[in-house]
Amino acid sequence: MKHPISPDPTCGNTAHFLTRRDALRGIAGGFGWLALAGLAARTAPAAPAGAAAAVGDSPLAPKVPHFAPRAKRVIFLCMRGGPSHVDTFDYKPDLATAAAAGKAGQRPGTKLMAPPWAFKPRGQSGLWISDLFPEVARHADKLCLLRSMQTDVPAHPQAFLRLHTGSSQFVRPSLGAWSLYGLGTANENLPGFITLTPPAGFGGAQNYGSSFLPAIYQGTRIGSDNRPIESATIRNLAPRGKPSAQRKEVDLIQALNRRQLAKDPQNKDIEGVIESYELAFKMQSELPVAMDLDTESEATRTLYGLGNAETEDFGRKCLLARRFLDAGVRFVEISHGNWDHHFNLTASLERSCAAVDAPIAGLLADLAQRDMLRDTLVVWSGEFGRTPHSQGSDGRDHNNKGFTAWMAGGGVRGGFSYGATDDLGYAAADQPMSIHDFHATILHLLGLDHERLTFNYAGRDFRLTDVHGKVAKEILA
Repeated sequence: MKHPISPDPTCGNTAHFLTRRDALRGIAGGFGWLALAGLAARTAPAAPAGAAAAVGDSPLAPKVPHFAPRAKRVIFLCMRGGPSHVDTFDYKPDLATAAAAGKAGQRPGTKLMAPPWAFKPRGQSGLWISDLFPEVARHADKLCLLRSMQTDVPAHPQAFLRLHTGSSQFVRPSLGAWSLYGLGTANENLPGFITLTPPAGFGGAQNYGSSFLPAIYQGTRIGSDNRPIESATIRNLAPRGKPSAQRKEVDLIQALNRRQLAKDPQNKDIEGVIESYELAFKMQSELPVAMDLDTESEATRTLYGLGNAETEDFGRKCLLARRFLDAGVRFVEISHGNWDHHFNLTASLERSCAAVDAPIAGLLADLAQRDMLRDTLVVWSGEFGRTPHSQGSDGRDHNNKGFTAWMAGGGVRGGFSYGATDDLGYAAADQPMSIHDFHATILHLLGLDHERLTFNYAGRDFRLTDVHGKVAKEILA
């Protein structure tokens, strides 16, 4: 039975009828159908304005960057919750002095709080880093500390979304999606952008989504909410029966899909279904291999902290990230939380740092010894920092006006400190770096001009940095 609905604008005044098949497809497909619609962009003919030129026909094929890149790939270590910069990477001797004198904080009723951990100059460069990161501190001469970061809103959901997409008000493509869109991937049998255990909150899938970019550029999520990565996370890719039999099954389905496409050649939804089946078939053989850590030596596993209950989880993710890069993945994000230390800072922050310190140091060492660090950009950041004054007796509140991120490898200056907060660490005072500046600099290191990397949507050329963004050229090696 058919029911008339509003006229189809593509068919003049002819009414379009809703069939049972249409209704079932709309109800059962839901958001999955929308995602498949986006996957059709793998065969979309027109290159968006400002996009780098593709070497091959597929949107995932390697693309020519705007200029010679310093980095070819990115690992983004995202510390969800807002790590305290004044306790970790932003040395403020005046804060300790003022706190010892019992001076009040900027917020009424608060007192300044000295870091409970000592800072020391590290490496030949003498970068001041807290005792909370003794292993990372061994790599001080590889680090470029960005000590003047700032963002707009001191609230987790908005700041986290802005860190990932450049906007907290609108649904926009993520940094990883823009990177993949601009550069393509070196292995079309694997996702070009992988996110490990992203949070379900704080914007959820928007943080690794592609928004109006074709869905093929969105991140592939493995695990969620800081849970351990296990083989079960890719169980839906396990082959059923013999590969040859499965290939025949897929071929049959694809033949039916192509027959339907021949009847409706303008239907990008069907093209998306065809491409998604092919990518999934390829992934089921290559992704498990990339995730098989048993092939790594015992020395490598120990380097990343595997076998140690405190560092096992994050170490496994760091090692997986390096293996994904080895296999040709362009952008890998690892989320870790919770760093929202309003209370019990002394114990909780120490525990959070201990979980990631050795694995991050292992990652930097491993990339360096494989000669991958020179063209791999490692980024460490949270969505904001913490206040120099205390919250309660042992905690710090949100601080969006000044915090620290750092980069390593990928063409940045090692053993270098860029920008500064004020004497107490409240706000960026020298060379402030906005999130748009942060994104513009990352894209620049990848050989992409943030003003030219655009996508035409709703009649306007959009970009990651909107109408803002300045490359911090001082940090370039």
